[in-house]
Amino acid sequence: MMKKIVLALTIILLGAALYAYSSKSSLSVNSNNVSTRNLLAISWQNAFCQTHQKKRECRNVRPTDFSASHFTLHGLWPQPRNNTYCKPTKKLWLNPSLYNELLRVMPAAKNGLHQHEWKKHGTCYNTTPERYFKDSMMLLAQINHSYVRDFFVRNIGKRVTIKQVRLAFDKAFGPGSGRKITMQCNSGLITELQINLEGDISKVNTLKSLLKNAPMARNSCPKGLIDRVGFR
Repeated sequence: MMKKIVLALTIILLGAALYAYSSKSSLSVNSNNVSTRNLLAISWQNAFCQTHQKKRECRNVRPTDFSASHFTLHGLWPQPRNNTYCKPTKKLWLNPSLYNELLRVMPAAKNGLHQHEWKKHGTCYNTTPERYFKDSMMLLAQINHSYVRDFFVRNIGKRVTIKQVRLAFDKAFGPGSGRKITMQCNSGLITELQINLEGDISKVNTLKSLLKNAPMARNSCPKGLIDRVGFR
């Protein structure tokens, strides 16, 4: 009789354990969906360095450097804004080729910005660090090969309005794209653009499509100077 009771209890406990494992696995799969509402933050490094002259990445920048005439990567931020620090993580390690590529387009990686961005935002993107940074760099490259970057380069040393910047996005990525953009300024200088995106970036990998269904941007710096390389 005692053996039957023990056997019955064993079966019950085993069934409960299997159910708990199954439920946990199901929750893990459901919670691993890639973030589809994101914000891409890109810097105009000349202005950033003018206002942060002691930063390591701002020392000895030459006119021929990538950051002198291209947008650089600040980060890719899953939305809403409070969607941060989703998973505990150890110090980030990237393979050397990817890290060297990242250093080129994210000069502040010299100071560990990539570590911060992965810990705060990348862990909420629900992919590997490699995928997170490759997606970010892919979007940045599309902007740097577009009319938007050409517009900024042609207007270095001049003041431009958010309306002009949004029109540049409309020309580059389709009507209405500019309404998804905000401009950040510091001391009268344009330091950053923040771009609302909607869609699975790994699958919908054209910025035009990601901008099309993105939410409208809100408040923005109304105008600012596009700074040139070097300190004034």
